[in-house]
Amino acid sequence: MAQILPIVLTLIAVPLSMLMWAGNLAFSFISYRGDNNEVIPPVRWLVATLVPLIIAAWGLKRKSLNKSGAFLGLFVGFILTLSSWAFLGCLLTFFVTSSRATKFRSKQKEKMEEDFKEGGQRNWVQVLCNSGMAVQLALFYILDSGCGERPINFSQDYRASWLSLGILGAIACSNGDTWASELGPVLGSSQPFLITSGKSVPKGTNGGVSWPGLLASAAGGAIVGLVHYLCLIYILDSVTIERSPPQWPLILAGVFGGFVGSLVDSLLGATLQYSGLNKKTHVIVERPGKDVVHISGSRLLDNHSVNLLSSIIMGLLTPRIANLFWP
Repeated sequence: MAQILPIVLTLIAVPLSMLMWAGNLAFSFISYRGDNNEVIPPVRWLVATLVPLIIAAWGLKRKSLNKSGAFLGLFVGFILTLSSWAFLGCLLTFFVTSSRATKFRSKQKEKMEEDFKEGGQRNWVQVLCNSGMAVQLALFYILDSGCGERPINFSQDYRASWLSLGILGAIACSNGDTWASELGPVLGSSQPFLITSGKSVPKGTNGGVSWPGLLASAAGGAIVGLVHYLCLIYILDSVTIERSPPQWPLILAGVFGGFVGSLVDSLLGATLQYSGLNKKTHVIVERPGKDVVHISGSRLLDNHSVNLLSSIIMGLLTPRIANLFWP
């Protein structure tokens, strides 16, 4: 089966990508779209079709995705890959590293989480909440700036730069928060503290932060920004790079998205998401009940809603802050 899978994926991806390229070619002849009246090359259609299929198959095999998550992941991967190779790099970084972080010391996490799943299989809701904002911005990027890699240049290419930083901020937020929530509780021996009050809380409490977790969130965002930076430096020609502002602040933007995004997620979790300790099982639960002692928050949002709101906030905030400080 493992030997047949690449052949099957290729047989699906090649004709499908060529069909979409032919449609794009025909559409370009019968419509006028201003500066974006361009034909997307067949290679980009092929990669945008084949790569999501590979990611979905890999995620199913590694149990990082269930069937619904893999199905929606095809659309997510297609849009981000079609819009820019740099966005694809950010997506792959998030998918691979967050999956690794989820599986790290999973036996310890099983004792702390009520809804723990071996391997951390993501369903369609989790995929949507973690990548929905990035996909929306990538669609705007395609419609406004076309498909391709553009250097960050707020003075001469404001909209494309704004959307690029928004996508980076949303993905860095999701990756930073995943690193913080998956690595923070199992790194170090100190108890986390509630972000709103500073009081010590059990590990796994929504809104609880720790110094290892905060460092992990910054690192998770930094690696997304680094990959975005390396993709642009590698893909763009030297003349374009020389005429553009420095691109290294993309790494700092990733750190900002991961670190601040994790703080935003923790603040929402501490106030709008219920956390209670079951005295019998000694695990954190997200709803009141018998033998449950309330720790923090109210039952207005669940974890998926918090993740979605955090990525939306960072998708809007990151480009605004970057525009203020970009050299």
